[in-house]
Amino acid sequence: MRRMGLFAVLVVGGVFLSSWASMSYGAGFALYEGSARANAMGGAMVGKADDPSAIFYNPAGITQLPGTQFMVGATAIAPTTDVTTTNPLTRREQTTSMETNVWLPPHIYVTHQLSDRFTLGVGLFSPFGLGTEFDPDWPGRFNSYKAVIQTLNFNPNIAWKITDQLSVAAGLDVMWFDLELRNKINLARFQLGEADQRLEGDSFGYGGNVAIHYRPCQWAALGVSYRSQMDQDVKGRAKFDRVIGDTDAEGSITLPDEIYMGLAIYPMPKLSLEVGAVWTNWSTYDKLVIDYDDALLGRTSTVERVKNWEDTWRIFFGAEYKVNDMLDLRVGYVFDQEPSPDEHVDYLVPANDRHLFSFGPGIHWRGWTLDLSYTYLLVMDRTVDSDGRFLTEGFFDSKFEDGHAHLIGLSVSHNF
Repeated sequence: MRRMGLFAVLVVGGVFLSSWASMSYGAGFALYEGSARANAMGGAMVGKADDPSAIFYNPAGITQLPGTQFMVGATAIAPTTDVTTTNPLTRREQTTSMETNVWLPPHIYVTHQLSDRFTLGVGLFSPFGLGTEFDPDWPGRFNSYKAVIQTLNFNPNIAWKITDQLSVAAGLDVMWFDLELRNKINLARFQLGEADQRLEGDSFGYGGNVAIHYRPCQWAALGVSYRSQMDQDVKGRAKFDRVIGDTDAEGSITLPDEIYMGLAIYPMPKLSLEVGAVWTNWSTYDKLVIDYDDALLGRTSTVERVKNWEDTWRIFFGAEYKVNDMLDLRVGYVFDQEPSPDEHVDYLVPANDRHLFSFGPGIHWRGWTLDLSYTYLLVMDRTVDSDGRFLTEGFFDSKFEDGHAHLIGLSVSHNF
């Protein structure tokens, strides 16, 4: 009966995951919202790694979890920003606000203790995602007016407790990647006005992860987790509303590898603190190339945009205080670097370095846990010169201002 119940939970969880778009508002288009508990502590679950969301942050920590445990949830993300563009000919400024949308990246984890030394864990989550949308007629429409990236990663892991203090883990990543890009094409040179392009495609990519968790004493724990690069060869179709004929298209992107690091300390029985960092190898994203089967207007079959993104650091701090057996209180802070340099920034990711402030409770009752989180994300203002990219990429001199997001997380977990 227990196995049948667990199977049913996995099926329901899979349906839940597939019903939501997976978007993020982290650096570049990485997603760090692995659970509501972790959200409330700024992602400080790498050293602690003591609930099922350790599959996301540090799978070696699942050896701390007895029996069978399950977690499911999502984070609602409501971002906004204003972009002020300057016409290079008239010097006229126009401010456009990003369309209001709510994105819901989900997560589901199951862990099962196979023996005193080995624990199996399986996760389904979204490590990357993007959702930006502007009015289709805004000034930057020739660069982008809508960009949507969805991912769903299936991640089985096996963790081995080598000693009572040291555990290691290894896993496989199988990721579905879905892309939609929309922009206008300027046909003024042909005296044909504008055409709307909708490019859609998807792919599967494969990678792996390894992790280590070390607790040298009762008051400290260390965690390091590595997730590999992943090549996605996206194939799909480009559709146009006029003049240009629809055609098949494809492109490749290498998703970056990441290293999570965390040090947790327990200064008193009810209080835990963690500080750590995430390094993301965004230099893998050096260009965006789209190959069309048919040449557009008989002139080109390849469109290439240089990106040359830079590697980034995400620094976090989190604290958790156990008020009693039923209630935990948590707070967190994150500083998150933006990978896109000024010379290659665009409207797909109109962002800058960001600060995140978070808090939330954990409520326990008869083997069930309800975790809640609220995060306020503040994006630093940014002014970027186009350096002539208006003619080649549709990018104006731009100011990115008033960027922020509200993130509300919810996770439900149970010990079987």
